[in-house]
Amino acid sequence: MMIDASGMHFKDLNEQIREAAGTEVTVENCCGQRYIGSGLNGKHINIAGTPGNALGAYLNGAVIEVRGNGQDAVGDTMNEGTIIIHGSSGDATGYAMRGGSIFVEKDAGYRAGIHMKAFKDKQPAIVIGGRAGCFLGEYQAGGTIVVLGLDCEEGEYPVGSFCGTGMHGGKMAIRAESLPEKLPAQVHACFAEEEDKAELQPLIQEYCRLFGRDSKEILEDSFVILTPDTKNPYKQLYTYN
Repeated sequence: MMIDASGMHFKDLNEQIREAAGTEVTVENCCGQRYIGSGLNGKHINIAGTPGNALGAYLNGAVIEVRGNGQDAVGDTMNEGTIIIHGSSGDATGYAMRGGSIFVEKDAGYRAGIHMKAFKDKQPAIVIGGRAGCFLGEYQAGGTIVVLGLDCEEGEYPVGSFCGTGMHGGKMAIRAESLPEKLPAQVHACFAEEEDKAELQPLIQEYCRLFGRDSKEILEDSFVILTPDTKNPYKQLYTYN
């Protein structure tokens, strides 16, 4: 089914997507409509244009592919499924996501992966092809965040300031030859070993399949691995511990 979203209210657009027969839905001329695909499963939504905030919020198994940029809170609290952005995404990409995958071809704004979590077989992942803004992985409690730093300017580090603030679970992998500056005390940083790269390989290969990159070339480069060294970074602040 094809939907022309020109001038359409976001509620009407989302209602048409939900009621569409079959699994394939194409949205043309999207411009700022919010909550597209919220809570959906069983559909593949192709979007041409720029969807509004909270794209794929609470996504429960659907696939959303955007031929353009995403705005803030892509994949907010998503549970399952895949979001693919052929462009950049705004702030708080993957906010509190607890399952599924988000692939961003280019850059992500501030606070990507904030409050990201995992539980049993729910292991969320975010792969950012370009650069991530400040506070990447803030309060991360689970899952995997990968930043590839592709096409960064010479001397530009792939992540902004305050990376891993409050991190107490999960893992980050940054394609870089040096450690991030001013890491929080509760974050452990080291360079990736072969077993680390083997763990990252499926995510990087999928990113490269989606966006036409060479996974072998990327995996040959140096990666920095960030993990928390405590499950309770604020223990010292409590009256009783």
